[in-house]
Order: sequence, then C-alpha cells, then structure tokens
Amino acid sequence: MIGVSLAELLAWNDEAATYWNEHLGANPALLDLPCGIGGAETVQAFVRHIWGVELRWAQRIAGLPITAGKDLPTGPLVALYGVHVLAGQICRKLIDDPATDWSGTLELEYDWLPPHARKGSRRKLMAHGLFHSQRHWAQLATLLRNAGYPADFKGDILFSRALQ
Repeated sequence: MIGVSLAELLAWNDEAATYWNEHLGANPALLDLPCGIGGAETVQAFVRHIWGVELRWAQRIAGLPITAGKDLPTGPLVALYGVHVLAGQICRKLIDDPATDWSGTLELEYDWLPPHARKGSRRKLMAHGLFHSQRHWAQLATLLRNAGYPADFKGDILFSRALQ
C-alpha cells in the first residue's frame, strides 16, 4: 500500500496521547501552567480540548450522539485520558468494520465551519481529528519548553512505531 492508513494514524495518535498522559501524570504541576492556546487557560484545559475534539470527531464520523463540550470532564487527568480512550475505541471500531463507507460524504451543519469545510468523507474527517491532536501536542511541547519545562516528546511520525 502506498500512503498512510487511518489505522497507522490512529496508532501514532495513541502513542502521542500515551506519552502526554504519562508525562503529565508524572509532572502534575504542569497541568496548572498558563496556556493561552485555543482559548485554554491552563495546560489541563488544553489537554481537555485535545481529547474532547478527538471524541467529538469520532462521534460525528460514527453517527453517534455528540457529547456537549460542557459535559466533558474538566479533570482529573485520568478522566481526560478516558475521553481519548473512548475516542480511540470508536475510531478503531469504524476502521475494523468492513461495512464502513469511507468515501461517502458527510454533511456538517456547524456555523463555526467555513462553507467549504462543511462536507467531507469519513476518511478526511478522521484524518483531520487525528492530525488536530498531533498539531496541538507539538504546540504543547513548545509551550512547556518555553516555560522552562522541556519534554522529551518525539511527536514526528519518523519516531513512531506505528509505521514501518
């Protein structure tokens, strides 16, 4: 196969989430650091955003009811990580189901999306959700380094064991 599969992207995403769950769990004071990315006041709120978006995109793609933002846990870290785990389970079920229509267009009726982004295949939308997380983890690594708390995060796909 030429290209990167959604299963590989999902595994790469899980590697990153596992790293950050372990790193932040071992350094809980980092969760209280000011953030300012995407409106998140603290690192913990930013992590909530990252994993909440994963869940909400997975739910959209699967045709499941979408958890309201206000209903996502605000903490502790273990509860936030549970949001990531649930999102991964939903994505894995879709990937493993041979009946999943990956090319069919989904219509999204959200005012916050520009009109040209309101249609997409499940494949595109899942890739978006997974890359969204990776982009934000890189931002978090930079934020922590600039705050004097460098992390040993190797988020580039080159370092992933999910791809050969």
